[in-house]
Amino acid sequence: MNIEITFSAPSQIDTPLLVLPWCQGRERQAERPSREFDALDEALGLTLTRAVAGGDFRGQRGETLLLYRRGESGPDRVLLVGVGERADLSPERLREVGGHAASRARELRLTEICLSPAPAWPAGPLELELAVRAMVEGVVLGQWRFEELRSEPDEEARRPPLVSLGVLVMDAGVRDEAATGGAELGRVLAAAQNYARELAIRPSNIVNPRYLAGEAQRLGEEFGFKVTVLDRGKIEKEGLVAMLAVAAGSDEEPRFIVMEYGRAEGVQPLVLVGKGVTFDAGGLSLKTPENMEKMKYDMSGAAAVLGAMRAIAELQLNVNVVGLIPAVENLPSGHAMRPGDVIGSHSRKTIEVVNTDAEGRLILADALNYAARYEPEAMVDIATLTGACIVALGHQAIGLMGNDQELVDELRVAGDRSGERAWQLPLWEEYREQMKSEVADIKNSGGRPAGTITAAIFLSEFVGSMPWAHLDIAGTAWAEKAGPYQPVGPTGAGVRLLCEWVRGRAS
Repeated sequence: MNIEITFSAPSQIDTPLLVLPWCQGRERQAERPSREFDALDEALGLTLTRAVAGGDFRGQRGETLLLYRRGESGPDRVLLVGVGERADLSPERLREVGGHAASRARELRLTEICLSPAPAWPAGPLELELAVRAMVEGVVLGQWRFEELRSEPDEEARRPPLVSLGVLVMDAGVRDEAATGGAELGRVLAAAQNYARELAIRPSNIVNPRYLAGEAQRLGEEFGFKVTVLDRGKIEKEGLVAMLAVAAGSDEEPRFIVMEYGRAEGVQPLVLVGKGVTFDAGGLSLKTPENMEKMKYDMSGAAAVLGAMRAIAELQLNVNVVGLIPAVENLPSGHAMRPGDVIGSHSRKTIEVVNTDAEGRLILADALNYAARYEPEAMVDIATLTGACIVALGHQAIGLMGNDQELVDELRVAGDRSGERAWQLPLWEEYREQMKSEVADIKNSGGRPAGTITAAIFLSEFVGSMPWAHLDIAGTAWAEKAGPYQPVGPTGAGVRLLCEWVRGRAS
């Protein structure tokens, strides 16, 4: 998609569709549109003023109104999208505007549109770069559909794609760099998130550990970072035995993927670790058949790390980042690990396996311990780890835990800023009691109570003194209900959050 910043009055824009966010409350204040929009209102035959003043359009969040040009010049159509009260304006609301813009463009079969944050911005602490970035993200994310496996395209797929997006900013000068930077950042991050969505929605007969390794190598070649892939023999030699125990039930070969991006000489790296279970049947602790087909997205943490590495490299951030992905399948067979087995780990700690469906933490334990060789400045893992996280936080927030409060706070702020909000849960010492084993150093499940917390407690045993945080995206990685820029299916959760955190460290 070609994105161009335009500095002009809205009435002078030649576009099939101009999309404008609109704040609630204008009609109560008996306000006409600001001076910049008077000429646009004239071109629309004063329908904008009448619609707002008459209460036909209130500007409530998600409310839309499509108006057509009456004069000889200006945009052919104007789409007003409500964002609620000005005091509540946020990047997420502008991201939703972008999603509505993409949806309406698809309905109208348009290949080019223009949008502007101007009617709603400025408001509160929302700077122009963040406003433009959010709207562009919404458009790019809202355009995404997965159609590659159909024998014939459906009606939705036959609609022409959006190829040109104009971003209207009222005046140039100091805002030029902010608008341009915001648009480019939004494009890169949303494209990386769409890439993560594509990985997560492809079925497991396509996306297996070898496929993920191939994708990492392809990204490394395209975006310029080093990729090393460990096959089974090298995994055995490296001592990643907990990972091998999980992979034992499948005929698919495991892969351990190492991605290294570096542009900051003499600076310790940040480490990102993503859970890469390309299909999770639960092992011998077999899951119920209901919804098991969705367990192809149990590698969403790996997809988020791949997407983040792609975006970090494309943005050429002045930072060093290592991405680690342990990739396996978890299936039942005569070779699979059994409940009650005691297995080893990269750290040499022994683990009693009381539930083979608590496998993600086993492969992450090896990866986190492997990361110690990089002496990281900080380390973050991301995983669809526990159904308990959905019980605790629903589908609105990422579970956040860690051993370093400063790091946890950074991630929470990055989540707020990126629109992928995270909520901290405690890692109190008392929870460790649930993880005690009678026959090994630790067991891999503490039972149902505080399941998200005890899973993180388990991981914390393998990170040593490294600053570490854990993101549980079990509730946010898959959308059961469509939103303005999110269809039903994989969300690509965590890509924007991880990139926002890394950007913060880079600056």
